[in-house]
Amino acid sequence: MLTASASRLGGGVAEAVVQHAGLIDRLGMTPVVVTLDDAHSDEARVRLDGVELALLPVSGPRMIGYAPGMIRALLAARIDILHLHGIWMYPSRAATVWARRTGRPYVISPHGMLDRWITSHGRSKKALARAGYESASWRAADAFHALTVKEAEDVARETGRGDSIVIANPAPAISATGNATGLPPPHVVYLGRIHAKKNLLALIDAWEVAQGNKALPRGACLSIAGWGDDADVAQLQARLARSTADIAFIGPCYGAEKAALIASARFTVLPSHSEGLPMAILESWAAGVPTIMSEECNLPEGFAAGAALDSRFDAQSIANALTKALAMPLESWQSMRAAAIALTSGPFSSEAIACKWRMFYDGLLANGDRL
Repeated sequence: MLTASASRLGGGVAEAVVQHAGLIDRLGMTPVVVTLDDAHSDEARVRLDGVELALLPVSGPRMIGYAPGMIRALLAARIDILHLHGIWMYPSRAATVWARRTGRPYVISPHGMLDRWITSHGRSKKALARAGYESASWRAADAFHALTVKEAEDVARETGRGDSIVIANPAPAISATGNATGLPPPHVVYLGRIHAKKNLLALIDAWEVAQGNKALPRGACLSIAGWGDDADVAQLQARLARSTADIAFIGPCYGAEKAALIASARFTVLPSHSEGLPMAILESWAAGVPTIMSEECNLPEGFAAGAALDSRFDAQSIANALTKALAMPLESWQSMRAAAIALTSGPFSSEAIACKWRMFYDGLLANGDRL
């Protein structure tokens, strides 16, 4: 598995890589992770303990991710299949060279990076990336992996490849305990990257609208936990400094602290403009916490099963969803909790997802030039 970052800097993609490495190991295959070194690589070493891990120094701008030793490291790893997680950076070029030199199977998982919202931003930089290495990478790939049917459509639109295999990210192990006999405190949690696509300013506006209309229960509070570029974090903090609503920004949150934060919530929220398949939602469901989210989270199963409420994108719609969620009686909330747990123990379970990957990888190896 090749990716730009296996630490917190990789956000949901890094989380997916860690999960995928464990899945590959359980399938009896040997995962190898090749990634760029960064300031938080010690976290990657801990989370990928027991996995062969190559951390390569970056030369030049981090946003390009040029690592002079990457191609050499890939060729030395003696791998049967190369699986690229994430695009738009130098690892795409290195993967193309490896595929051409070895003739072995090469798979690309864009992780939502071909979504219209993403491709409509930074057009000039993406045009250079396409011309420089992405288009060649897309042609060299034996297969594209999409997390959802919608992402498969995005891949077809942007690359001309209509042959994507659709397999969701697996949910983490169920962490919900016992039966909830009472409603948790009216605590709503956002957990993820601090970025414009997450629509956090509209979420803050929505909370202020709902609180100003006295539509929220006594003691209701919103916690925003996450990390991001300095400019995005500064914008968020400046907006919160002008607010008198019960909203707290608590910064990055990992491990046991993150698990405790999710468990303390009555709902988690993600009114995003663009996602691949957000791990934060799957983590929430595994903890038995229902969600308020936009359709762009690409988890229609949550709406269909009753584990999620639709937030839409504008402040008034988000405020309406927050109001509805926090006014929900215990029985209705328990029903949503049960639906969330059922999704993560059923179609999104690691066992169900592993079966799909086994069939896919076996097919590649049957047709490829295996070592």
